[in-house]
Amino acid sequence: MQALNKNLAWGTVLLLTLIYILSFVDRQIVAVLGTQIRDTLTLSNLQIGLLYGPAFSFVYALAGLPMGRIADKTSRKAMICIGLFVWSLMTVLSGFAASFAFLVTARIFVGISQAMLSPAVYSYLADTFTPQQRATVFSVYASGIFIGVGLSFLVGGTISIHYDWRMAMVAVGLPGILLAPVVWWYLKEPQRKKRIDAMEPNMLLELRSMLSKESIRWHLIGFSFLACTGYTILAFAGNVFNDLHQRPDLIAQFGWFMFGVGGTVILSGKIADLLARKNPANRFWLGIVAALAGVPFYLFGLFSSVPETAFLLIGIGVLFSSSYNGVAAALIQYFVESRQRALAGGLYLFVISIAGFGFGPPVTGWLMDSVYSGPYAVSYAILTVILVCGLGATVSFLKAIKSYHKDAILTESV
Repeated sequence: MQALNKNLAWGTVLLLTLIYILSFVDRQIVAVLGTQIRDTLTLSNLQIGLLYGPAFSFVYALAGLPMGRIADKTSRKAMICIGLFVWSLMTVLSGFAASFAFLVTARIFVGISQAMLSPAVYSYLADTFTPQQRATVFSVYASGIFIGVGLSFLVGGTISIHYDWRMAMVAVGLPGILLAPVVWWYLKEPQRKKRIDAMEPNMLLELRSMLSKESIRWHLIGFSFLACTGYTILAFAGNVFNDLHQRPDLIAQFGWFMFGVGGTVILSGKIADLLARKNPANRFWLGIVAALAGVPFYLFGLFSSVPETAFLLIGIGVLFSSSYNGVAAALIQYFVESRQRALAGGLYLFVISIAGFGFGPPVTGWLMDSVYSGPYAVSYAILTVILVCGLGATVSFLKAIKSYHKDAILTESV
């Protein structure tokens, strides 16, 4: 730990992870409440899909790069607090929406404000912890993704059943508004390792510099494949339980596996840091594990005729295939200068958001509609995406391992 004492530094990690949890509760809530929103506002399924996908994800992805650049130049603490307050407020206001246009506008602001978070956090944590600790620390932070998704299913779903979707929106958004002042009081801005001056390259030149490194290119390609798998499972696991097995109750219960993924993300980061003691490039092997280890469970789970067996095996598959998130976010930091950290985080989020939301679910839906037929069409479609993406990710990570030492910045102070 470089800028903060040990207790304060780890307290900061836990606080930032809590913020990340809240961000994913608010991000996922539209999918959880989609049918109630659709019926109340007389929307189409396409409109609900637009709310969950492009209205948030494309804006989030496009805003990530400039937000990363801003975080490299200004107060990361301020960006985190402002983002938390704005997306929480927009989620609360969504509970009072009377039209599709209002919800779209709110989701756009959620996307922009959430894009302020992770680039600032990546830079903040990289300047707070040593390179040897980063995969572990980033994995603790990344565990918030799946805890948040799980809470969104469980808390949002439960409140909507007992009250309605409007109350659920208010309930999940309000904690962030209350937490924002606490975050402002607790966070301390860490010192950057290098002073940023007015003559530094502009954003496009910085991006070109990053993408000139072979390891970064293979990193982004490989983890984009894994993001396609992850978003496909989140988007269509419900179809397996509801359409194939007529068990919609299993959809809400699937949130419990998301909590488990939070644990495998942390474990993956810890293992990555241990393997890196022998060879830093070994961290990429955790990506290969995520790409391949879940395949047997998906293969049998997607085609099981027993709902409980399908639920269990698909859930175990998710524990493996989503374990990469912390390692992925940490790995890109080993190839960039201190002044580029937040921008690198923004680049990573931009690529995986576009690839994950933009290709995984739409391609899977097209396969279901146009290529496969019968009751197991959804299973064949999901498995096709998993196999193709798993192979693509594995090849990409093997390439990244070969070029790691050529591209990595080895100075311990970075």
